[in-house]
Amino acid sequence: MYDVARPTPANALEETSRIPVLPAGVPPHRPASPSAPDYTAIQASPEFVALRRRFRGFVFPLSFAFFAWYMTYVLLAAYAHDFMSRKVVGQVNVAILLGLGQFVSTALITWLYLRYARRRLDPRVAALRARAGLAEDQRR
Repeated sequence: MYDVARPTPANALEETSRIPVLPAGVPPHRPASPSAPDYTAIQASPEFVALRRRFRGFVFPLSFAFFAWYMTYVLLAAYAHDFMSRKVVGQVNVAILLGLGQFVSTALITWLYLRYARRRLDPRVAALRARAGLAEDQRR
């Protein structure tokens, strides 16, 4: 309908909107500057692999357990109306108690993770950062 002239792209990649993340000529496996840490080497180090294993060993089982607990609550609410509407104290029924249990379990898992990370993960992360030459003020 309207013929608006668009400027010619300076780079052929701009036309496809796939501009490379790294500047041209910088290999992706080397640090961008001599003082930058070699993140690829850090990621391949046994210490980093052990750190990731510790992290996953805590997060994955607890995530699975919480998801199973949540889905149990949802399925009970959807299909076990008699059980969920059973009065426990006054007007408080099983559904309300289990719903509040969702909030309590979320707070408990958060507290457990913070405690675990402070004791088991953070000291190892600090050691990796010190070995890589990253000071506290260089963190993102």
